[in-house]
Amino acid sequence: MTDETAAQERIFATLCAHPSVTRIDTHAASVFLDGPRALKIKRAVRFPFLDYSTLEKRKAACEEEVRINRPLAPQIYHRVVAITEEPDGSLKVDGSGRPVEYAVDMSRFDESRTLDHLAKAGPLDASLASATADAIAASHAVAPRADGKAWVASIPGLIDGNSNGLRKGNHLEAGEIEQLAKASHAMFLRLRPQLEERGRQGFVRRCHGDLHLANIVLIGEQPVLFDAIEFDAQIATVDVLYDLAFALMDLLSHDQAAAANIVLNQYLTTSPVETLDALSALPLFMSIRAAIRAQVALARLTRPDADRSGILAEARRYFDLARALIAPPAPRLLAVGGLSGTGKSVLARALAPHVAPQPGAVVLRSDVIRKQLFQVGHTDRLSPSTYRPEVTARVYEVLAQRARQTLAQGHSVIVDAVFARKSERDQLTVLGRESNVPLSGLFLVADLATRQARIGGRHGDASDATQEVAAQQEHYNIGHVGWATIDASGTQGQTLQGCRDAIARQARQSD
Repeated sequence: MTDETAAQERIFATLCAHPSVTRIDTHAASVFLDGPRALKIKRAVRFPFLDYSTLEKRKAACEEEVRINRPLAPQIYHRVVAITEEPDGSLKVDGSGRPVEYAVDMSRFDESRTLDHLAKAGPLDASLASATADAIAASHAVAPRADGKAWVASIPGLIDGNSNGLRKGNHLEAGEIEQLAKASHAMFLRLRPQLEERGRQGFVRRCHGDLHLANIVLIGEQPVLFDAIEFDAQIATVDVLYDLAFALMDLLSHDQAAAANIVLNQYLTTSPVETLDALSALPLFMSIRAAIRAQVALARLTRPDADRSGILAEARRYFDLARALIAPPAPRLLAVGGLSGTGKSVLARALAPHVAPQPGAVVLRSDVIRKQLFQVGHTDRLSPSTYRPEVTARVYEVLAQRARQTLAQGHSVIVDAVFARKSERDQLTVLGRESNVPLSGLFLVADLATRQARIGGRHGDASDATQEVAAQQEHYNIGHVGWATIDASGTQGQTLQGCRDAIARQARQSD
């Protein structure tokens, strides 16, 4: 035990002297919980990736932690306080004596409300998933831009570091580790020019850096990002999509495919359209993140109280996910059409998580595209003039353009629009043919009373359709659709099953 460690143990013992205090240790910090307050002290340790071996370095690390995390979580992070030795030899938090240690002064939160705990308890609801995406997107919007060259150059080292860590202890098959590394390096080589261009475009930023579910907590019904990496700016200086990939991957690992798909789609609606051109990197980014979590799990085996079987199962789950993610299947193109109130958007969202590759299809919705073209919020109402035929034609052009972008990146798409005109449907057929991706077209039908009732029950939706619009659409001369016609007058589950059956039939016919 070093002098620094011995001095810290005296401080820790003093802080724990009161029976109300609970101590939690990690590899690099000790947290002391007392009522609504938490004090986090850096442990006097030195690792290859961090150095807290001196008081000066620990003070600087505490200050950096507050600087990095307070903008993300002002409800949690407050300030750095000194632990002082008073003239009588006693120790005091924020005293007037000689500082002998420093701590991050924080508000305690309900540990059971972190997203990993919530995910284990059951499906995360759509509103929480959407709010999580918004919180991540907001953090990226204000994150300082950085030179992307160092980040791109570091990726082979991340892959090799994962391989080396996964080999330790011979808990996983060496051949499978080698296959993962080989596939990851091959994908990186294909993507390198694109990733370098992302850096030039400003998508490499000083991000959170450690966005797994345990570092997102629900406070006041809003997700809050905390415990961002402060000890090494280089580790946290990454492509924003790599930062997002950690949360997406961890949702998948917790069997939260629907929430992962919502997070991806909501993030895309608030991000620059160029993000679609980077979706080909998502399999590599999520795979690397999964391998990191597998490696972190295996490292816990060295603890004397380690639950070996549980840890090995967790490591295997993340490792298998990493292997699956690095080999994504071919993309698919789906279209969901139908008059207003048939439930197109509800169906598209329900289908999307089940359309490979993970985390499911990108949903392109005409109502959202129209709002974006006029630079208004998704729930803001547009004037009737924005529904002129030439505007609608432009909306369908943008839908096809973005679908083409997404398919080119190897990611699946669901296009959600009325598709009342044959030319609009033919446009997607041509797109599928040119992209070498077969189109699965679905056209929903329901009677006017059902459609109007659904429209009347909408709240906070992107659609501007009214019950009057639904009545006017009854006069559309749609003719022969050429897609699978689905009765959408029943329950959501019945419509979803009908669509799945139709997609399966179309897939068999295209084979």
